[in-house]
Amino acid sequence: MASYLSTERPRLRPWAESDVDEYRALVTERGNGVPSVATIQERITAQLAATAETGIALLPICRHLEGDFIGYCGLVIGRSSLDEPEVAYELFQQAHGHGYASEAARAVLDAAIATGRKRLWATVGGWNTPSLRVLEKLGFRRDHVTTKDDGDELVWLTRVLP
Repeated sequence: MASYLSTERPRLRPWAESDVDEYRALVTERGNGVPSVATIQERITAQLAATAETGIALLPICRHLEGDFIGYCGLVIGRSSLDEPEVAYELFQQAHGHGYASEAARAVLDAAIATGRKRLWATVGGWNTPSLRVLEKLGFRRDHVTTKDDGDELVWLTRVLP
């Protein structure tokens, strides 16, 4: 998968040490506490290592004009496999509702097609209607629903690639 992807508004690029503060703020926005700088540095190092090992990547999203970090998007093994990876994305709340997730995920989808993959997966909490809409716009279809350990619904979606 290409490590640089670009759309009209956002661009996706490899992780850099300078992403630590923004990534930490994004993770903090989830409401589960504030991770340490060391924890975030470890996550970035792990992302870079996973990319080197698998050839797929989870990439920071930056807006072209503003140049700011607004989230990440890419492919991960996650709950799936290397042959059929999972699309993943997360954006700052202030970036929600502006189409950035759809644009970035479309670029990742096109990059996955270029690798010759035949199918992608996505898993989304059943409560996350905006993410479900993004995936459905990209041609993902519900496959099944499971229940997580905490009792929340997890919706599994899939997309067959050309």
